[in-house]
Amino acid sequence: MSGQSYPLIAFSGAIFYSGVLASRDKGGFTKYSMIDQMQETRGQRGKFLADFKEFAMRGSVLDLAIGVIIGTSLSAVTNSLVKDILMPPIGLLLSDVDFSNLFIDLSGHHYATLREAQAAGAATINYGQFINIVINFLVIALVIFLMVKQINRLRRNESPAPTEKNCSFCQMAIPLAATRCPHCTSQL
Repeated sequence: MSGQSYPLIAFSGAIFYSGVLASRDKGGFTKYSMIDQMQETRGQRGKFLADFKEFAMRGSVLDLAIGVIIGTSLSAVTNSLVKDILMPPIGLLLSDVDFSNLFIDLSGHHYATLREAQAAGAATINYGQFINIVINFLVIALVIFLMVKQINRLRRNESPAPTEKNCSFCQMAIPLAATRCPHCTSQL
């Protein structure tokens, strides 16, 4: 390195100097410029992009992406279902209880609503919101369970197309396209 000081960073068996890659070769160091290194990997980059494209277009990755999008939508729907449809009747049955306003004030002051307590900066345990979230979870779990159950039922009903038939003379299994039985040599 003839009198120049280079910042040295060791990284998984190679040593990087500013702008120069030096790798250990039989006890010594061989220097490569970063440009040389990039030119060597240019062909690998095309393969990398092709591999990534193949991975991204694989059915399971697309299914996962679609599942995340549908799951996000389902979450908004179930939040509304729990908040706007399920909780009001449950609250009415329990003498007009609003679950979102159920909390324990840890500061020792009395606040009429959770919003007032939070505006005052009081420490609270929001067990009413926790109840809403648990009900949300149960509704989502029920919907997913019903969907998976239906999908599994449909998959069970889909039987693969038959590839064999029975010989009308000896009743042995033969390929569908066969014109002569290999067992009894009968013309089909």
